[in-house]
Amino acid sequence: MINFLQVATEVVAAPEAPQQQSWTFWVMIVAMIAVMYFFMWRPESKRRKEMQKFRDGLKKGDKIITAGGIYGVVKEIKETTILIEVDGNVTLRVDKNMVVADASAQQPAQK
Repeated sequence: MINFLQVATEVVAAPEAPQQQSWTFWVMIVAMIAVMYFFMWRPESKRRKEMQKFRDGLKKGDKIITAGGIYGVVKEIKETTILIEVDGNVTLRVDKNMVVADASAQQPAQK
């Protein structure tokens, strides 16, 4: 009985020509690359460019948040580092790439 079903399936499903299989394979590969580009690479690239533009536009007095969650105010900017005041006379020197957000945009409006 099992042999009969296997033979029947083989007869019904005629194999595609090798050229047809090759063509559909390449179409699927191109479609997968296009989907990955539009849903993964392109948005990430845009986000990275916006973040770099934000970091390059930092100036003294800006309120920021670091990658570690530290809120501070920019006191000094160098090529690769910034000096932030955290509280009173407490200052930290952090890498510019660790600044992730503008703190003034994150805080809700006071009532």
